[in-house]
Order: sequence, then C-alpha cells, then structure tokens
Amino acid sequence: MDTRNALLDAAESAARRCGHDGFSYKDLSAAVGIRTASIHYHFPTKPDLLQAVMQRYHLAMQQALEALTLASTTAGQQLAGIIDLYRQALDQGNTYCLCVALSLGCARLPESIVAQLDAFRAMVHDWLSSVFARGREDGSLRAVSEPALEADACLALLEGAQLAARSSGGATGAVIEGGTVIEGGAVTRADARFLRAVTLLSRRIVEHGYANTET
Repeated sequence: MDTRNALLDAAESAARRCGHDGFSYKDLSAAVGIRTASIHYHFPTKPDLLQAVMQRYHLAMQQALEALTLASTTAGQQLAGIIDLYRQALDQGNTYCLCVALSLGCARLPESIVAQLDAFRAMVHDWLSSVFARGREDGSLRAVSEPALEADACLALLEGAQLAARSSGGATGAVIEGGTVIEGGAVTRADARFLRAVTLLSRRIVEHGYANTET
C-alpha cells in the first residue's frame, strides 16, 4: 500500500464531506489502517496534511481543465464541461469540491492554506476568463462582455450552486424543473438544485446538447 497517497485520499474525502475540522488523525488511522504515529511520520501536523491535499487537488484540477480544453472544439463545450465538473464534485450531494469545503472554515485555517485556496481560484478564474474570451470570438457563448468579470461571476455561481445543492440532500427525483434530464432520467435533489442554479449560465451556450434547449 502507498501509505502517503492512501492518507491523502482519506483526508481529501473527509475534508470534502465534513470540512477540515470535521476529522482527526484518529479517524484517518481507522480509515487507512495504520497507527496515528505513522500518520505523523508522513505529515507531522494537520496543516502539513491539508497543504499536501490541496496541492494535489490543485494539480488534478489543472490537468482536468487542460484535458477539457484539448477535448473541446468551442468555448461553449469548455463551459459545459466545467459546469459538469462542479456538478460531479457534489457526488450526489455528499461532498463539496475541496476548495469550497475548506473555504467554509477558512477563518480557522493557516494563512499558507488560505493562500493555496486563493491560488486555486486564480487558476480556475484565468481558465474561465480564456473560455469567455474564446466564446466571444467563436460565437459559442451568448452576450459575453468582459471575460475577466464573466469569469468572476461564473466561478462564484458554480461554488454557490454547490452550497445550495448540498443542502438539498441526496434523495432521487425524476426530472429537473424546466425539462432538464440527466442520463437515465433520474437525478438526486442535489444535482437538480445545482443544475437549476446554473440554468441561466448554461443557456448562454449556443450549441445544443447540454442543459439548455431554450434560447
């Protein structure tokens, strides 16, 4: 077993479900099956652990956005892709994305980790800004004004939609109000609320095939 990565996996899962102060090294010890002393060997303090988790998450998101860029022929497809990334991060209402989860308790985080959260948002913001600039050029996004400000609003909406969605719980419904259906026609209430919250954003995508079929 790769103990370090197993600890990072367990810590990320716990933080995304419960926040950074919602789990202890004792919890990780039980989850991974090692002594707490062994956890301290890899990560002497909890801030050390959280920094490593956030660093890995930042890299994973950066790689996901790069892959999305390569796979998309238009800005509209990129925007649809990141909307879906943030929906998937909800895990049917069980988790937040790590950045949102840690931000909920940022007043109790060391400045070094707060700086990591700022860097993560700056990375996503810059990517979104390039998407809106591209959308203004290729015509795949409607009514683009200032790409940097569009990115600010979009990121705030995606994170806010997660917060609203998770409070809906994980019960299953059939169809989202407005006619949107996720594959299979059955969605959790969290997915439904998330997609409801981003409806106006998704309607700006010119191509068909995502949540929008109305103009």
